Amino acid sequence: MNSILMAVIALGVIGLLAALLLYFASRKFAVHEDERIGQVSAVLPQANCGGCGFPGCAGFAGACVKATDEKGSLEGLLCPVGGQPVMEQVAGILGMTVEATAPKVAVVRCNGSCENRPRLVEYDGATSCKVQAMVGMGETGCSYGCFGCGDCVRQCQFGAIRINPETKLAEVDEEKCTACGACAKACPRGIIEIRLKGPKNRRMVVLCNNKDKGAIANKWCKASCIGCGKCVKACEKFEAITVTKNLAYIDAEKCKLCRKCEEACPKGAIHAINMPPRKPKADAPAAPKAENTPTTPNTQSSPITPKEQQ
Repeated sequence: MNSILMAVIALGVIGLLAALLLYFASRKFAVHEDERIGQVSAVLPQANCGGCGFPGCAGFAGACVKATDEKGSLEGLLCPVGGQPVMEQVAGILGMTVEATAPKVAVVRCNGSCENRPRLVEYDGATSCKVQAMVGMGETGCSYGCFGCGDCVRQCQFGAIRINPETKLAEVDEEKCTACGACAKACPRGIIEIRLKGPKNRRMVVLCNNKDKGAIANKWCKASCIGCGKCVKACEKFEAITVTKNLAYIDAEKCKLCRKCEEACPKGAIHAINMPPRKPKADAPAAPKAENTPTTPNTQSSPITPKEQQ
């Protein structure tokens, strides 16, 4: 009996000492979280998409508090899902002001539909753009175009992107897109770009990602950019277009939406998105008839019979 009692007492003492040790260790090594992090996190959309560049909304909240303490501003920080309204709430909590940011949207820079970019082989494997990129060029001769397997669709948490069953290309629903960038990260060929929406959601985009030389690009896709530079000359006034590695690119911040580049492009690779239809050009006025001009005999009259010739 005494041995059992002694064992119980010994275990109790050991448990008490261990509890005291854990208590003092927790006090010494405790990490005190700034209560503002929880307040900022509460107003975030909790999408945890990573579009802000941080691991989830909690990471973004911590970054906002840290930037406020160290830099005294929220410059460079943006929640793409919540946008300007959410950032204004975050700034209010932290006693900061936030500049208005231009809205952005995901753009699929490829117009290689089945009509423009015919299939050469049939792929029979895992339905994944990443897998196709690892094993070859896909089903077409273009090594830069959209695979159409839907890796971007599976990564989008907002249902803002789909694969068109007719063109086999990814398409973005601008109303649902939050510009989080998840689709862009999922694309193994870097076709999807997060661009400025532009005034009234209007923008000019080169819907091509082909960096081959003109003859090769033209061989595999009817709508590819051939790097001819005609769009650059058409935009000399604003210098919004550059050609790098045989591919034209439009700077959204410099573009004035004049649409001259669209007219100059011989391949139709430049697209005016959400633009009103062009007005038809007026026909050139007919040239006035000159006076005292002899009339041309009617060559379609009936032939002269032999009797008439006599």
